[in-house]
Amino acid sequence: MSPPLQAALWMTGAIASFTAMAIAGRVVSFDLDTFEIMTYRSLFGLCIVLIVAGAAGTLPQISRRNLGLHLIRNMAHFSGQNLWFFAITVIPLAQVFALEFTTPLWVIMLSPLILGERLTRVGVISAMIGFVGILIVAQPGATPLNAGLIAAALCAVGFGITAILTRRLTRTETITCILFYLTAMQAVFGLVCAGYDGDMALPSAQTLPWLVLIGCAGLLAHFCLTSALKIAPASVVMPMDFVRLPVIAVVGALFYAEALDPLVFVGAALIFAGNYVNIRFGHGPMAPVTQK
Repeated sequence: MSPPLQAALWMTGAIASFTAMAIAGRVVSFDLDTFEIMTYRSLFGLCIVLIVAGAAGTLPQISRRNLGLHLIRNMAHFSGQNLWFFAITVIPLAQVFALEFTTPLWVIMLSPLILGERLTRVGVISAMIGFVGILIVAQPGATPLNAGLIAAALCAVGFGITAILTRRLTRTETITCILFYLTAMQAVFGLVCAGYDGDMALPSAQTLPWLVLIGCAGLLAHFCLTSALKIAPASVVMPMDFVRLPVIAVVGALFYAEALDPLVFVGAALIFAGNYVNIRFGHGPMAPVTQK
């Protein structure tokens, strides 16, 4: 089997996982708030990480070398993920996914500030193209700027910061270590935020399977995307990842009667173009860095 075909199979798994997580997130949002969703998602994820790492013998790789950096990274991810779960409940799924594709553009803009990397001319052009795409998706002035659009845009910023700090952590830490602190710290964040008022809802028999699906889908999406990038270059993988947008748009239309807005696809195409220009000519972030 050729590398592009293998990558396509892995990306099919990633796209299915991202889509499943969005659907499950909407279902449980009727009973749980975003902090509660994040708490249970992280607890299930932590169990999976510990079981898999134990079986693989990689638990000794968990170290306390960079606890401060892990803390900052996971605060950014926790914020971005909460905003994402909120956004998918109040605006069309296609809009959320389109704005989420701006994550690599935020990596371009923020890397010089956080990692001291040089901002290239191609990077600036890519970001400008992507910004035009954001304006088309959000349609400021034509439609009211609501909390869902703001949340979807800000979640991409949170995911961008997460990606930058992940890049820094991978210089010294293993995937097992990073995923352990991701799930463990965010479980604590979720418990604090969800339980500060003393009123934390427990999963019901109806929501429990969906929460398990969210926890499994998030980790599986990471695994599939990483596997695809190991097999094929980002210039091959990235167009495959863009298939997520029409897939989630069809899901939104079929299950939630969401209109298929052509401007969302136009804006998303520009966001994709900005990302692709940077990958093809600027040697920037190697793929859409989704940290769900």
